[in-house]
Amino acid sequence: MPNEKTPVTRTSGPSSPQPLRGLGGRDTPGSPPEPRILVSLATYNEAGNIAALIEEIHRYVPQAHVLVIDDNSPDGTGKIADELAAKDSRIHVLHRPGKLGLGTATLAAMQYAMDQGYDYLQNMDADFSHPPRYLPGILAGMSKYDVMIGSRYTKGGGTQNWPLPRRVISQSVNLMVRFLFRMPVKDASGAYRCYRVSKLREAHLERTKSRGYSFQQEVLFRCYKARCKLGEYPILFENRRAGASKVNRQEAIRSISMLLYLGLRNFLGMERAT
Repeated sequence: MPNEKTPVTRTSGPSSPQPLRGLGGRDTPGSPPEPRILVSLATYNEAGNIAALIEEIHRYVPQAHVLVIDDNSPDGTGKIADELAAKDSRIHVLHRPGKLGLGTATLAAMQYAMDQGYDYLQNMDADFSHPPRYLPGILAGMSKYDVMIGSRYTKGGGTQNWPLPRRVISQSVNLMVRFLFRMPVKDASGAYRCYRVSKLREAHLERTKSRGYSFQQEVLFRCYKARCKLGEYPILFENRRAGASKVNRQEAIRSISMLLYLGLRNFLGMERAT
């Protein structure tokens, strides 16, 4: 993992698609073991969403474990998550001392999944912009792929109530990433993804330089360089149900600069696979 000082953390915890009961459930005699699924939710001021979101996740994937990574939310999100974990052994909470960013939260979830022996890590935003109803389709794709992307830009996908400038920027960044990184995907920037944990061990995540919005593209690139097979499943990206968006223009500019740097290195053959 990245060579940076690790923050002090503490943990706690004891026609829509149909619920996915096969994955993560009980094994039947003679059948291969069912994969263990961890759903990761990075939170900062998501008190209005967290309980309902976890309930809906378990509606579609009842046996999945949920890891809440909370950055000391002032609105009490972490406390709510602790209360949920005390009642449900499928819920775990990782507390961090402050707002450390989505990239480090996702890396923490990846490390947790590897340390605890999960088979799949399913990452989601915690504001309902990634509807849990798509989980069965995304997870089903893991039978063929090592990373499954909940994709806004593959056939059947889309966005809901996005202003035109945001759509143009998002699609332009994805076009740039496809050209520079040579990855065969249409949506490289979305965070709604499932990773095969065994492949994360091969992806050299310690080389990851991004911590902001460019993190999603870079970690997908690291997986692709590790010969992961990438798949996409169409989703409708929805606006958050509660709270305020955390999009920051300055961070967006920094992230685009990072993508250009990494993309040019790859284009020039300076990013090695091993």
